[in-house]
Amino acid sequence: MRRAALFGGTFDPVHHAHLALAQAALAALALDEVRWVPAGRPWQKTRAVTPAVHREAMLRLALAGEPRFVLDRIEIERAGPSCTLDTVIALRAAFPDTDWVLLLGQDQYAGLHTWRGWRELLGLVTLAVARRPAAPQTVNAEVARSGHRVVPLPMLDISATDIRGRVAAGADIATLVPPEVAGYIARHGLYRSPAGS
Repeated sequence: MRRAALFGGTFDPVHHAHLALAQAALAALALDEVRWVPAGRPWQKTRAVTPAVHREAMLRLALAGEPRFVLDRIEIERAGPSCTLDTVIALRAAFPDTDWVLLLGQDQYAGLHTWRGWRELLGLVTLAVARRPAAPQTVNAEVARSGHRVVPLPMLDISATDIRGRVAAGADIATLVPPEVAGYIARHGLYRSPAGS
């Protein structure tokens, strides 16, 4: 069996903490690949999300050079809101020889019980959780009982929200994202307004 992690998110934009988590997971979980899945229409987001074409382009730039990082367009191509359960079911059908790990930040782990079909999801994947500074620590009791692996992660207190705010304020983001991503943001005028797009 191959072992792969599903790493989903808005990635608006992808940043160094995302990349550090994926690299740490490769080593800590003995993965063959990390499959990055940018959300098409994230149903839990209340703010406007940058168009998928830009988020995908930034991911491609950030992931270049690591052959074990794979970008998957499954949620971008799917109509309707993005749902992790649907994605896991589709990936398990497409890759039946793969043992799937769901890679989550601590904040996502704390809110997992609000996801559609979360009980079914727990039966289909192994959870791997990265601790994050200042993230909620309280976890639903049923989710906690399902067990999970912890991914040791350098404490990089970086958030996409902060990056978007810095760009809107004209501040430097060079230490927060790969240089290719910073260049893409500048060239395409992303995040210049506080709304995020």
